[in-house]
Amino acid sequence: MQWTIRTKAGYKRIAVMVSGIILLGLGICLFKLSMLGNDPSSAMMMAIGSRIQVNFAKALLAANCLWFLAEWVWGRCYLGLGTFVNWFGVGTISMAFTELFTHILPEPESFPQKLTVMVIGMLVLSLAASLYQTADLGIAPYDSLALMLQDRLPLPYFWCRMATDTLCVIICLLFGGLAGIGTLVCALGLGPFIQFFNHFISEKLVAD
Repeated sequence: MQWTIRTKAGYKRIAVMVSGIILLGLGICLFKLSMLGNDPSSAMMMAIGSRIQVNFAKALLAANCLWFLAEWVWGRCYLGLGTFVNWFGVGTISMAFTELFTHILPEPESFPQKLTVMVIGMLVLSLAASLYQTADLGIAPYDSLALMLQDRLPLPYFWCRMATDTLCVIICLLFGGLAGIGTLVCALGLGPFIQFFNHFISEKLVAD
């Protein structure tokens, strides 16, 4: 398991990881508020939660329990502190931001307004993923699925991730959820932005 050591560099990585997970919650919230579709896994959990009348945080927590079993059996090398902070934190943080913003900000009505919120959400989510991944303190249960497929199939990570995300979108639609432009952007367009933030921000933050 990827547990950090008690050094200044270790604490720095923990701070970067926690910052990334807080921003993940904010990014998910912004995509939801844009009403143009969330990232595939969040969109699926929102759809399932809405159908069974369970809030997003509880639905995500339950799903992470199932995904964690797979990670424990087939991807134990991806476990770490970040696995559990993400598991128990992202859903609650996202709902807290959503509750806050719905009280202090007007709901976007026109398409340009929605698109603006989505673009901000894309940048926040890209930075969040960059921070969280660069900290290298463990992979979230859902994110480990594509990595475990990559380890066992003669396919690059991109196609393994596309497979898990596509399955999430299909389940989302089957449960009557929203899969829109935002979902497509998350599935296909975050990579270059994550690489940008890796180079200019995250790698510098975790450097010794």
